[in-house]
Amino acid sequence: MIAGEGEPAEAKARLFAGSPADVVRLSPEEATDPKAYTGAALIFVASRDEALNQAAAAAARTSGAPLNVVDHPELSDFHTPGIVDRGQVVAAIGTGGAAPVLASLLRGEIEARIPPGAGEIVRLLGERRAAILAAFPDFAERRAFFRRCLMGPAARAAADGDMASAAARLDAALTENVPRQGRVSLIEAPAEADRLSLRALRTLSAADIVVVGDGAEEIITAHARRDVERWAEAAEDRLSAAALRGDLVAVLGRHIDRELGARLRADGVAVEILAPAPCP
Repeated sequence: MIAGEGEPAEAKARLFAGSPADVVRLSPEEATDPKAYTGAALIFVASRDEALNQAAAAAARTSGAPLNVVDHPELSDFHTPGIVDRGQVVAAIGTGGAAPVLASLLRGEIEARIPPGAGEIVRLLGERRAAILAAFPDFAERRAFFRRCLMGPAARAAADGDMASAAARLDAALTENVPRQGRVSLIEAPAEADRLSLRALRTLSAADIVVVGDGAEEIITAHARRDVERWAEAAEDRLSAAALRGDLVAVLGRHIDRELGARLRADGVAVEILAPAPCP
């Protein structure tokens, strides 16, 4: 049940769009009547009228159902997190009701990092789980396969709604002997962490190996996988060997050796250089 009117109530109604819930809307007049909440499983009181919020919360309490009063954590039994919904890929960001604006900001950042077709690709991958395990018994190779699927043509087809093509591309990838595609990414760490580009963030989250340069520890801790392999220095021979065997290597630091990139390219290594956007 959603009690109230205006944008706060509409926002809660949108939260349940597409869900199997039976949503009952209560007008401000109905919201103060305890009998209106009979049979409720979950209650939201959402209004910019503070007197109505207080009266509706008191009436709703008589039902015994869990209650959320928008922007009033002291009156609420639970809080709703910021949600990124990509079908079978769902992320939630909560602050315990203390800073909902921060949850919204973080949701925007996470939403930008999850490909639009991720949910549909995950569904297709789930249907092929046994075949994937059989085709890629080695964990590193299996992770590389998943990465290709989530960032390649199959994901783009799913994002366009062409699920037949996405499924066909996944099935082809299971039988093709595609070598792992390694790369070295030289990432210049900005003085302000929030100036790191979206591409750099995605690169860090996908990397098999990260080289921790000066001023990079905090960024790597925040954005790289917890189990990622870490190197203390960017030795050219190690970088070349890792990329040629198929690893994704991210080298992060305040100062990037662009000549190193040129030497690696001469060795046949795929290299990209990622610099932060200039400050306006």
